[in-house]
Amino acid sequence: MGEKKQMTAAIKTTPPAAALVQIVNARITYRNAPIHLLEKFTFKDVDGAHKSFLKTGFDECVILQTCNRVEVFAASKDSGESELVEQWAATSGLSSKDFATIEVSKGKDAVMHLMKLASGLDSLVVGEDQILGQVRRAFEFSRSNRYASSNLSVIFDRALKVGGRVRTATGINKGNVSIASISVNIAEEYFDDLKGKNILLIGTGEAASLVAKVLKKRDVNFMVTSRAPDRAQSFADTVAGTPIPFDSALEMLHRVDLIFTATQAPYRLITFERIEKAMKSRKDGMMIFDLSNPRTVDEKVTAIHGIKLINMDQIAELVGKNMRSRIKEINSAEKLIDSEMKSVDTMMKRMKAEPVVISVFKSVDSIRERELKKALSMLGKKLGPEEAKVIEHLSNAIVEGVLSTPMNNLRKEIEEGESEELMKIVAKLFKYEEKQ
Repeated sequence: MGEKKQMTAAIKTTPPAAALVQIVNARITYRNAPIHLLEKFTFKDVDGAHKSFLKTGFDECVILQTCNRVEVFAASKDSGESELVEQWAATSGLSSKDFATIEVSKGKDAVMHLMKLASGLDSLVVGEDQILGQVRRAFEFSRSNRYASSNLSVIFDRALKVGGRVRTATGINKGNVSIASISVNIAEEYFDDLKGKNILLIGTGEAASLVAKVLKKRDVNFMVTSRAPDRAQSFADTVAGTPIPFDSALEMLHRVDLIFTATQAPYRLITFERIEKAMKSRKDGMMIFDLSNPRTVDEKVTAIHGIKLINMDQIAELVGKNMRSRIKEINSAEKLIDSEMKSVDTMMKRMKAEPVVISVFKSVDSIRERELKKALSMLGKKLGPEEAKVIEHLSNAIVEGVLSTPMNNLRKEIEEGESEELMKIVAKLFKYEEKQ
């Protein structure tokens, strides 16, 4: 009866449509667009964007947005790369020309990209830990809202696991591996010593928390502010920093030596006029890090004497050294990913065969039940309950004995190679038709 139980379990967990689903990824990242232009491609309404993709032919969708990338992962039986890009353009209000440099992957290439992404190999700062949490949150948002189901769940679960394994098995995330740590390092080199400097952190989100943790680890005091006062207080209580009202922070810019802005505000927080006014009563210079996406510091402030502005594009130019120092860890991480990809590839191939296998078992089992009822009806009262059970077990054993070997061989052939024709022949023989 083992095969029958296996068949039942498979019916519950593997949808027939899985055999023909294509995984597609489209992305705009720091690699193919200046970071300050990435804001053009962001989805202002992430929930609505998911729904728009699902309404236009995609079965599943996960959207990932960070300061360094905007990516869409989708699964569909009918829609592909072009439809994904077209819908992205329509949702964001951009033209096809704006997407001329977009990167698109599908199938195993899309899965491989996700593995590398979760492992930190595709990050601006190789090996940084932040991306793993960002991928997890993007996926959990989609899954909890039913925008992602079995197909994307399989590859995201695997990617998150391999991302964690890469970080524990290699030294890829050791040292200065975040935008925050590199930014603080630059500031320390500029000022020699951050202790005793007046530092202002604007923002209370994930990027801001990373900056705060780096400063706290180095015993550097700083102020934190947000347009929402309760957020600044909560941030200070749970992470670090001295909370101050947003308006007060803007009024005291003339006393601030170092500013970190790390928000998602859709407008300029640090304007030319505010910095110009602040510098009139300062003797020393001021350093500003704009870690926001979109940018929240007016670039014109660089024209003011004594102002040093560092933005994400400039930090991107400084990560080459980080990359070279991690070549050995990168190679180790890629070996782990390659090993995981073999397992994923086998699993995806099996998913192609499983709907046919399930259909065959169900089809033959329905014939068994029909013929069993006829036989029991013909025998009538000649059989008692125990004898009827024996005959039923016999019918199950015959079905399992006849089908188990050929169906397991089919699975094996699909796993070991691209035996699409064999699967089509089996499907035709047993009149398998995909359920729409």
